[in-house]
Amino acid sequence: MTTTLVLLVVSCCSLWLSLSSAAKVVNPQITVMGMVYCDICSNNSFSRHSYFMPGVEVKIDCTFKAMATRTAELVSVSVNRTTNKYGVYRLEIPSVDGIECAAEKAVGNSCRASLIGSSSSFCNVPGSTRTTTDEITIKSKQANMCIYSLTALNFRPSKRNVALCGN
Repeated sequence: MTTTLVLLVVSCCSLWLSLSSAAKVVNPQITVMGMVYCDICSNNSFSRHSYFMPGVEVKIDCTFKAMATRTAELVSVSVNRTTNKYGVYRLEIPSVDGIECAAEKAVGNSCRASLIGSSSSFCNVPGSTRTTTDEITIKSKQANMCIYSLTALNFRPSKRNVALCGN
């Protein structure tokens, strides 16, 4: 009886250990981020007079193509975010079955960010080149983390400061 009980316990433990040590496929957590700055000199680039803008409202729209065995599935996310004190907005998307990071199969993945409103009455005119960006760069591709970085967006003042920026 004791031998049978010992064998049963050993069998259960070894089964439990083999199941817990089996390789698990971990889907990546996806982070989408970008920044917003004030283009003081209205030259559509970040200059020494520019600064990053906290409190700016940004809309982020993302679509991810999930790789399923029999169907093509799309996962869409649309949220508003506010930039932090460094002018950075961020969207954290927990791992989703079938969504891969930065792989050739992930070509269907896309994100875009749009300016909603400025936090500054001085710098509140959307930049002349774009109010939306969909240019995405893959900054990190690790086993369980994927960071997508969107091109910076900007506001500018309604009037250019000629004394500060020149002609």
